[in-house]
Amino acid sequence: MAKKLSKEERKAMARKAMEDRAKHPNESKGSGFAKLDEDAKKLH
Repeated sequence: MAKKLSKEERKAMARKAMEDRAKHPNESKGSGFAKLDEDAKKLH
């Protein structure tokens, strides 16, 4: 299981995911949480 993220890390990740989604609105696949999980895997 992935390490627990601090609130700051989670906020930064969510902000980055939202920015990416704003830049590439047609690329979202699955739910928002699935996308966040994908982003988290890339970062760790």
